[in-house]
Order: sequence, then C-alpha cells, then structure tokens
Amino acid sequence: MAAGEIANRRLMHDLYTDHHRWLLAWLRRRLSCGHTAEDLAHDTFLGAFASRERGVLEEPRAFLTVIARRLVASHYRRQTLEQAYLDALAQMPEASTPSPETQALMLEALVEVDRLLEGLSVKAKTAFLLARLEGMRYSEIATELGVSEISVKKYMAAAAQRCYFSAPDWSY
Repeated sequence: MAAGEIANRRLMHDLYTDHHRWLLAWLRRRLSCGHTAEDLAHDTFLGAFASRERGVLEEPRAFLTVIARRLVASHYRRQTLEQAYLDALAQMPEASTPSPETQALMLEALVEVDRLLEGLSVKAKTAFLLARLEGMRYSEIATELGVSEISVKKYMAAAAQRCYFSAPDWSY
C-alpha cells in the first residue's frame, strides 16, 4: 500500500472517530427516528470518504454538516414522494393495484426521476411530468403553467438533458 493511501486512510479514520458521535447527535436532533439518523450518519461518512474535498480539513464539522444536510433533504424529499405514491395507490381500485414487487420498482423509478430532475425549476419539473405522465401537449402545458409554448420547450429540453446526461448506464 502506497504512503499516500495509508495517510488518506488515517485521515478518514480520524475524521470518523473524532466526529461520528457529534454527527449522530446532530442528525438525531433533526430526525424523528434514531435508526434513520444512524443510516444518514453512515451515508455522510461514505460521502465524505468519496469526496474530492477531503484533504486536510480546516472545518471538518462544517464539511460533514454540508453533506448531512443534503442527505436529510433527500430523505425528506423521498418520504414525501413515497407518501404521495402510496396515496395514489390507495385511490386505485383494488383489482388494478400493482403487485408489491411492481410497486417497489415503480417507487424506485420515481425516486430516480426525482433525483435526475433535481435542480430544475418547479415549472420545468412540472412541465416534464405533465408531458411524460399525463401525456399533455406543449400548448396544454403552457396554458396550465401560464407560460409560453417556447418556455415549455425550453423546460422540456432542460429536463431531457438532465435525464440523458445524468441517467445511470443500464446497458450491461
């Protein structure tokens, strides 16, 4: 093992041992579930270890907080999305309710689409979803959103670009 690798492992070990308890307490104050706090603390350190910013950290807690806040926001966004999906399933007639396996796959796909569209404006996300899920034409979307058709085209282009360039490579 190279000297740089050993030094890097030592830095990560020190970061974890020095700040894990603090981070876990910080997350517990923000979340209603201790198990979720533990999961997100774990994910925070995985993010820190994978980060290119991890060299010598002058403010390690600030660094960990930035990663943890993103994970907490993502956690709440996923919870909201999951609840909306479950509410929609509850509205369906029982005979047409998908199997649990299909439900899990559909929820996973929804979460992935949400991740891909992250950072787009609300109108761009809405335009994309209205077009793809509701099958609305651009003119209908423009009326619905109170924007021009050209704006809808721009929203769709931005969303398509996000999906195309950010999507995982599933072609194995």
